[in-house]
Amino acid sequence: MKKYLTLLLAAALVALLAGCGKPAAPKLAFKNTDVTGLGYAREFALTDHTGHPRTLADYKGKLVLMFFGYTQCPDVCPTTMADMAQVMQEMGPQADQVQVLFVTVDPERDTQQLLAQYVPAFDKRFVGLYGSLEATAKVAKEFKVYYAKVEGETDSSYTVDHTAGTYVFDREGKIRLFVRHGEKPAAIAHDLKLLLS
Repeated sequence: MKKYLTLLLAAALVALLAGCGKPAAPKLAFKNTDVTGLGYAREFALTDHTGHPRTLADYKGKLVLMFFGYTQCPDVCPTTMADMAQVMQEMGPQADQVQVLFVTVDPERDTQQLLAQYVPAFDKRFVGLYGSLEATAKVAKEFKVYYAKVEGETDSSYTVDHTAGTYVFDREGKIRLFVRHGEKPAAIAHDLKLLLS
């Protein structure tokens, strides 16, 4: 009898506690890596390809996709940018609620003028961002992005090894997703539509 009462009290306590607090928000079925609540990748201060200073707050109200690369990259960067242009097509009218940012990890060669030619060539809405060597290093550290020069045959023919992935921020400027290089544009668009819903 004592054992029965103990079990009954335990069951009542569990039922009582289950009724406390708010119900958990439903988890969205993202196809990319959900990094909601990440303790880094929170802010940047760079200059855009039109010469205006920019921070993440400038794009509040839009989903932001942020990719680190460089204009003379032989493969990963142009492929990613072409994929992002395809994502914009997949988004249809909702594409106007999406901002793609290309952050150069090669500020010595990627001038404002070069970024202004390269980045919007993929989609006129895309924005290229650059900074001094120090500003670039600071942003890369904040976003935990690796980049390193690989010497070429001449001083100016080097390549840059770098992290190849894209961060996605929601309309409030909070980090939500990490997209690995090579992800299908349809899968990226799927997740962006979930974030906009």
